[in-house]
Amino acid sequence: MSGDSQAAARCTAASALTGRRILVTRAPHQATELSQSLRALGAVPVEVPVLAIAPPEDFTALDLALGSLAAFDWIVFTSANAVRALVARAAELGRPTAAATLSVAAIGRATASAAREAGFSVALVPEHAVGESLAAALALRVAGRRVLLVRAVVARDLVPDALRAAGADLVIAEAYRNVVPESSIPLLVRAVGQGIDAATFTSSSSVTHLAALAAAASIPFPLPGVPAVSIGPITSATLGEHHWPPAVEASRAEIPALIAAVQSLFAAG
Repeated sequence: MSGDSQAAARCTAASALTGRRILVTRAPHQATELSQSLRALGAVPVEVPVLAIAPPEDFTALDLALGSLAAFDWIVFTSANAVRALVARAAELGRPTAAATLSVAAIGRATASAAREAGFSVALVPEHAVGESLAAALALRVAGRRVLLVRAVVARDLVPDALRAAGADLVIAEAYRNVVPESSIPLLVRAVGQGIDAATFTSSSSVTHLAALAAAASIPFPLPGVPAVSIGPITSATLGEHHWPPAVEASRAEIPALIAAVQSLFAAG
């Protein structure tokens, strides 16, 4: 495709989004990239946070891990929120997070970026930002190694099961909880009342939490007549379980690919 053709294609995609109201379900501290990119393409991002981050009810496992980070060979982060939660707790306790011999694995580029910003040296980022890819990338590296997995309180067991099967001496530290923000109930009521052209989902939790918000607001779920746009296969599977199969799925589990998926939805229409 020539330069002129590429420019024309970008213009067409942007025009297709002009005035479209796109539901953004990310937590406020994570919504900026998606919302700004949609706005730059002429869309109207409608922010209804369905996830809020709260501390775990029990810090015991995380505190013990923070007290002996140097004893681990690997630390595995399954989200940027896991990085931030660990760093925040370490600061609260006055404990350093640097360990010269520690190898760090991050599930995707956003998580790796958060880890580097926190001062970690990231040794491994899998090709695809999903648990299956992370587990496969680590499988040949963790036999006989002591591994710390930092994650949310409620999470899939795929990664820990795979690490144990690969021979890792695994410790799981639950660093945060995803909770449903009640303050978003009126935001959802208003958003649905004004109309939504598409809903974006960046995790399975964003699906289940929007379902909970809709129930609390007495709004039908799935949202009637609203196409769903999924960031990847795990999120798509959760949407399917809620009888809302995505109209389009991002090619990679990253925000730029999710935006491209939104563009393709309306360019095709």
